[in-house]
Amino acid sequence: MSGLASAGENILIKKEFESFKYTPFTAAKVQEIPQWKGIGRESREALEIVSRVFTFRTNNYVVNELIDWNNVPEDPIFQLTFPQKGMLSESHYDQVRTLLQKDGAKKELEDCVNQIRKTLNPHPAGQLSHNVPEFNGEPLEGVQHKYRETVLFFPSRGQTCHAYCTYCFRWPQFIGRSNYKFKARLSDQLVSYLKANKDVRDFLITGGDPMVMNYEGLRSTIEPLLTEELEHLTTVRIGTKSLAYWPYKYVSDPESDDILRLFERVVESGKHLALMAHFSHPAELKTDVVKEAIRRIRNTGAEIRMQAPMIRHVNDSAESWRKLWTEGVRLGMIPYYLFVERNTGPMEYFEVPLARAHEIFTEAYRKVSGLARTVRGPSMSAFHGKILVSGISEVAGEKVFVLKFLQGRDPEWVGRPFFASFDPKACWIDALRPAFGEERFFFED
Repeated sequence: MSGLASAGENILIKKEFESFKYTPFTAAKVQEIPQWKGIGRESREALEIVSRVFTFRTNNYVVNELIDWNNVPEDPIFQLTFPQKGMLSESHYDQVRTLLQKDGAKKELEDCVNQIRKTLNPHPAGQLSHNVPEFNGEPLEGVQHKYRETVLFFPSRGQTCHAYCTYCFRWPQFIGRSNYKFKARLSDQLVSYLKANKDVRDFLITGGDPMVMNYEGLRSTIEPLLTEELEHLTTVRIGTKSLAYWPYKYVSDPESDDILRLFERVVESGKHLALMAHFSHPAELKTDVVKEAIRRIRNTGAEIRMQAPMIRHVNDSAESWRKLWTEGVRLGMIPYYLFVERNTGPMEYFEVPLARAHEIFTEAYRKVSGLARTVRGPSMSAFHGKILVSGISEVAGEKVFVLKFLQGRDPEWVGRPFFASFDPKACWIDALRPAFGEERFFFED
């Protein structure tokens, strides 16, 4: 079935939504948001100060359709998209505020901000040191190959987003420093690398958000993957937040029909196309336009999988996840991952202890049907791989976390259970110690 409606239906759909034109808001243009006039002094100051370290960007859809301005600053989508004071330590916050108030301190402020960024672990999990592959003795720019079957590609034209999540572990992509970015064009060298690596089954296009690209950018990235020489490449994935932050991309934007036809060509080529859609809160599924976008994408034969991290102040409740997964399944999507906030950037403001994350996940999981129980979590995307907190139990008289690898740098680790001593405050694998008196986890050898 075509993802496009009939000519008559398509005209009606576009007429309903065509008045919505994308309008970005940055820190310099936040005063253009009508609702901003009623915001309190602390939130205004927080945006001015914190956005110097973590870039701020949102748009008119998020502002007008998703945020409940009567509930600001507690509103979860406001927390998700507008910088908050707690995202910086008190000392860093005061340093930036002092320099902003000091005349002629532009260079001093820039140096201060850059020093703060260096302390925030800008490239976690070995993204620069261990994940970039080499081919013919040269590193492949804009490519990561951490797991045997999956290659990640960061297209140079997809290194922004329709709006920036405050928690985003890829915040260095957006701060304007080229040495912090992953980016590349799809090259003959990369295609040759894929041809030479027959174990690679999945090609994940990520960013930023590749769905900020226009049709030509997407076409030039995807079509080279559809050749017979890459028959072993069975799945094309697109990691995107666009369904939540700008669903008009698939409904009424000028190239929406062309993009859907491109999706159809991927499916017709025999490859599986999956949109890895980041939905963080059920509020992102409430509008008519996102429901229409989901319908149109699914009608191309593409699959939509839902994933997001658990974020304090945004979705750290079982009811949020229950509603999100239940509504997602009703709309035809597949719950996939619930992640743990990564150890980078403003982690201390957004992180949820592993024990609490497991408790929330389990409570939500018990309240959904089997169709939503495809979700896996809480999962840490750590240096050694994706580590699942699969349980909390008592073994040999010791209270422990029961953990296992869902993905690993060594494929032999996948599925292997291991144990860590229970720690109610631990938020990341680095804070855990092996159970039963062991000195090291098996994978640290």
